[in-house]
Amino acid sequence: MDKPDVGELKPPERVLMGPGPSNANPRVLSAMHTTIVGHLDPSFMDVMDEVQDLLRYTFRTENEWTLPVSGTGSASMEAAFSNLVEPGDTVLVPDNGYFGDRMAKMSRRAGGEVSRVAAPWGEPLDRADFEEALTEVQPDVVGLVHAETSTGVLQSDLPELVDLAHSHDSYVIVDAVTSLAGVPVKVDEWNIDACYSAAQKCISCPPGASPLTLSDRAMDKILSRDTEPRCWYLDLKELETYWGSDRSYHHTAPVTNIFGLREALRVIAEEGIENAWERHHRVSGAFRDGLEEMGLEMNSSDDAWLPTLNAVRVPEGVTDDTILRRLVEEYNIEVSAGLGALEGEIVRIGCMGHSARPQNVLYLANALGDILEDEGVDVDAGAGVAAVSEGLQD
Repeated sequence: MDKPDVGELKPPERVLMGPGPSNANPRVLSAMHTTIVGHLDPSFMDVMDEVQDLLRYTFRTENEWTLPVSGTGSASMEAAFSNLVEPGDTVLVPDNGYFGDRMAKMSRRAGGEVSRVAAPWGEPLDRADFEEALTEVQPDVVGLVHAETSTGVLQSDLPELVDLAHSHDSYVIVDAVTSLAGVPVKVDEWNIDACYSAAQKCISCPPGASPLTLSDRAMDKILSRDTEPRCWYLDLKELETYWGSDRSYHHTAPVTNIFGLREALRVIAEEGIENAWERHHRVSGAFRDGLEEMGLEMNSSDDAWLPTLNAVRVPEGVTDDTILRRLVEEYNIEVSAGLGALEGEIVRIGCMGHSARPQNVLYLANALGDILEDEGVDVDAGAGVAAVSEGLQD
């Protein structure tokens, strides 16, 4: 076999404005360039404590069981479902987006009997429909998507839905992948049993170590299971031996990713979590208003608007492929297409973490307006850019 002719790695410098990853703060990348230590090194034990404290601050929780799962957001998602769902449990999950579908798949693999509560893709769950499903199914576990990345919808009445689920004695797992650190997430105040997220969205850290927090109530269920979870790597009883007080070997943790996560969470703490929420709302809101002034349509209604991800309907006269290709080739900007039922109908524009900055949304508004006008789409690019600029000054 011939020796591969592989040159030096030189990835392009993109402006990442898709649904993730977002651009990382240079401080985070610098932290990941530091020397590597062992995952059982005494100095790394201190880092683990600091990361857990910073995650508690970001989740707004005092939960002891708060840790970064080794893997992307899907790993923390699977850890939550594979540990809380036991064979034979009934599980109620949403049917209004791509990640509700993933909840259903993971629940079935864990041995759960899955029921769905539906809403159109692009709309939040209706509270009355949710309550009716709870009464009919009487689920052991309920999954709720706080911020549906595939549709740009925020389930703004999440605390009320959690309360409804608890009134039926259900355990509640919340997907906060695209909301944590970008919009208010208050685990303790909202009485959430388990909540997971990802590092590469509003936290703005390269993927590889993903936040998860569980209440004492949730961990009591996990620790009293009749059967072991079907996955060993994500078995929280096993992980507790490493992330709990014992700090004994379970697996080789992604040390460099955890260094990066620590720094990203430090950036958030220095800004202040409430200030981070406000920044995302202000910067993304100005961008949304500009797109609408340009003549474009959002996929979600105003009361379900997700500040961290603007899902924009593809206008007549152009395809999503054209928009995505020209943004990358001509402007070095990355956004993403729709998923599932919305494939080809929307483009998903993230406004998260270090990418949620005025200069980025102004640059993207200018680029998008120029492309659409060049493609012959009936938009007013100048009015849109002016509206973005005005909104950022408010």
